Amino acid sequence: MKNYEKEAFLKSFLLFFLSQLFLVSTIFFLRYEKDQKKLYEQIFSQMRICSYTLKCKEFSIDFVQKQDLKPYKLYKTKDQLSAYFPIVSSQKNYLKIYLDNSKFKIQLYSLQKELFFEFFFVVMVIMILSILFSYYTLRPMKKALLLTQEFIKDILHDFNTPLSTLRLNIAMLEKDTKNLKKIKRIENAVNTVLHLQTNLRSYLYEHQQQQEIFLLESFIQERVDLLKSSYAHLRFFVDIDQNIKLKTNKDAFIRIIDNLLSNAAKYNKQNGFVKVTCKDKKLSIKDSGKGIANPKKVFERFYKEQERGIGIGLHIVAKLVKELGISIDLHSKIGVGTTFVLDIKEIILK
Repeated sequence: MKNYEKEAFLKSFLLFFLSQLFLVSTIFFLRYEKDQKKLYEQIFSQMRICSYTLKCKEFSIDFVQKQDLKPYKLYKTKDQLSAYFPIVSSQKNYLKIYLDNSKFKIQLYSLQKELFFEFFFVVMVIMILSILFSYYTLRPMKKALLLTQEFIKDILHDFNTPLSTLRLNIAMLEKDTKNLKKIKRIENAVNTVLHLQTNLRSYLYEHQQQQEIFLLESFIQERVDLLKSSYAHLRFFVDIDQNIKLKTNKDAFIRIIDNLLSNAAKYNKQNGFVKVTCKDKKLSIKDSGKGIANPKKVFERFYKEQERGIGIGLHIVAKLVKELGISIDLHSKIGVGTTFVLDIKEIILK
């Protein structure tokens, strides 16, 4: 089960389970109040019978002055439950029949215990029903997502033939023509489509399995060099210790760096810069671009602040850094630029 499926399942489960739990808790509370009242009435009835027969082992008997006491009424104190009944031959005294609080608590505990087991059983049934309900509600979403993924996979597969043909013909044109500027534009356009294709693959598949060891500095320099030719108006700087080695899934890390570098270059200004540095096991990609208006939203799927793109690049970055066990942070100011910071201490080879 993927992360978004787990989230949907958990939310459905909690919504159904908590709503039913609240309803059942209310019903059992009202029932407990009713049963407690019924227990008081039962004890009082037994006291009345005891007042006639005086044969009642569970109760204690005494005689008290009437004072302000009312007969045929149950009195509740912290020490006892008591009731007072008239004595035919006496005008000054009442017959007091009472039950010690310790004995009453035994009866009350028995009632609570019975209700608790019933409540626990009902909660277990609700939990099972909530799980089944959550799986049932998840099925249409899983089916729709599966169809979408299959559709994207088919498109990715169909991309391969025309893209391969385009790249082959571009290589042949470079040999046959002198107008390399136009050919370079076509090549950049093809590379953009390839980048989108790779992003879609990253969106569909997990990258947790295979790990490689590679030098960070040469890796970053390679990714920057591939980008330089498309952004001649920008200055690129790389300042990284040559001895830093990473151990992680290289393909996923390429997708992370390429997306961040691509965004830094794409949304930059004329004669701007892109600077990549690594300090204290934190890799920073800084640009002099437009800045981000809503930094908290940029990692959301399909969110974008510009007309260009489809809004999945940074969402894929967020997905991949989570898979690789690294964290990402960003600082941005409109008109000044943006800095993405990757905490890579977990993947640095010690």
